[in-house]
Parts: sequence; structure tokens; C-alpha cells
Amino acid sequence: MSTIAFIGLGIMGSPMAVHLQNAGHKVIGYNHTPDRTADLVAAGGTAADSAAEAIAAADVVAIMVPDSPDVTSVLTDEGGVFDTAAAGTLIIDFSSIRPDVTTTLAEQATDKGFRMIDAPVSGGEAGAKNAALSIMVGGTAEDFEAAKPILDAVGKTVVHVGPNGSGQTVKAANQLIVAANIQVLAEAIVFLEAYGVDTAAAVEVLGGGLAGSAVLNQKAQKMLDRSFDPGFRIDLHHKDLGIVTSAAREAGVVIPLGAVLAQLMASARANGDGGLDHSGLFRGVERLSGRTSE
Repeated sequence: MSTIAFIGLGIMGSPMAVHLQNAGHKVIGYNHTPDRTADLVAAGGTAADSAAEAIAAADVVAIMVPDSPDVTSVLTDEGGVFDTAAAGTLIIDFSSIRPDVTTTLAEQATDKGFRMIDAPVSGGEAGAKNAALSIMVGGTAEDFEAAKPILDAVGKTVVHVGPNGSGQTVKAANQLIVAANIQVLAEAIVFLEAYGVDTAAAVEVLGGGLAGSAVLNQKAQKMLDRSFDPGFRIDLHHKDLGIVTSAAREAGVVIPLGAVLAQLMASARANGDGGLDHSGLFRGVERLSGRTSE
């Protein structure tokens, strides 16, 4: 069992840290908002007063923060991982960030005697709570094997997809697919409602056919209920679509639907929906259709 410093105990990080503690690891958690450590402490883990305090006591550092600058800060700031951790420490970055940033940070980590993998996750809050996340891992085969017991404690589908940065590239593709599914599901439900169809019955039968998907299973009811408490915020999905559209341009790849999705996500934020679950794209379809149910 490992001693794990878990940095970032938000909607996803908190249940992940609890699963690791329950699996027998010793987890020391840190979050900018101290009350987010409550669930970990209740599970027998420890709350640190600073990231440096957590990192200094650990042989594994897990990171789950919102964006590239946040990961960079955790690693490179004074009192951060590069400044505080013991040589040989394994760094597992569960965050979803730019692949090029990940690659640069992994090179720096190696130069400083650390091991690092990028291990972004998919599955949202439900996947985190149920330890059923899909985890796409970039790094060396040796570091992947070293991290596997930790990854298995929080994920159901854990796959090594290539060298450092590959996990983030696969996650960007994941976010493109998820956004497209959410958008077309929202459009379908607004369409069904316009015709007075029993939408609950419609969603049930659609879910049993080729239109069925994890997105339909997890997000349709939120749309029907107009309940958009965040499991994964529009703000974060907006960031992720920025990553994939930028990376596609750099690779010379055309993603026309991805570009439209990025604009629709940006519109949702501009209309004040950034803090909502990404299923809140439904509200944008309603606005465009003149059917706002607010």
C-alpha cells in the first residue's frame, strides 16, 4: 500500500481519494477549500494544511485540478512537487489538460528524478463515486504498471494508451464525443417535447436501441427534470473543447462539428450557464428554439 498525497478534492477528486483510502492506502488530502477534505477524513484519511505538507509525506502524488496552469502550479511552485517530493516519487495527474503541457511537465519530472503519468478520467461524478471511471494513461509501461493498483481502485476501464501526453490526447477526443452526444440528446428532447410526446417513454425506448448511450442513460433525466446540478461543469467542458480544437488545428485535422460544439459551449457560458452540469447545453437548445422553460 502507498502513502498518497491527493491534491484537489473537488466533485471528482473527493470520492476518488475516499476510494483510495478505503482500498488500504494512506491518503493525505489537500484542497484550497478546506471543507472539501471532510469526506476523506470521515473515511480515515488525513487533511493537510498545505500541498507541501501532503507531498512531503507521500511516495505517490495524485493531482485532480481544473486546468493546465493549476497542474503546473502544483508541480513547479515553491513548496510544490518538484520542490518537496522525494526522489522517485510517482506523480499521477488525473486532471484533463493540454497534451503539450503534460509532455513538457513529464520531461521536467524525469529530469528531476520523478516518475509521471497522465491519467485523465471519464465517467463524471457518478463514475467517481462508483469507482467506475474510464482512465486513459500516458507514460512508460513501467510507470503504468507501478500505478495500476492505484488506478484500479478508482477506475473500471484502465488502459495504457501510449507515452506521456497520450492520455490527454485520448481525453480530448473523449470530450469531443461526449459533447456531441449531449448536444444531440438535448436537440432530440426539445424536438420530442415540441410534439407532445411522452418523453420519459421515448427516452426508455431510445435507450434500448442504437441511439442508446452512457450519455443518454446519465443525462436524459437531468434534461427532463431541468435539473442541472453539476457533475461536470460547462466551464470545464468549454476548457476541454478549447484543448481539442487547438490540438486539431496544430495537427492539421479538420473537426467541423467540434468547432460548432465549442461555440455552443461558449454560448452556454456567455448566457450564465458555466456553473451548470454540461447537460445544461439543453438550455441553449431551448433558447435557440424560443422555448426557454425558465
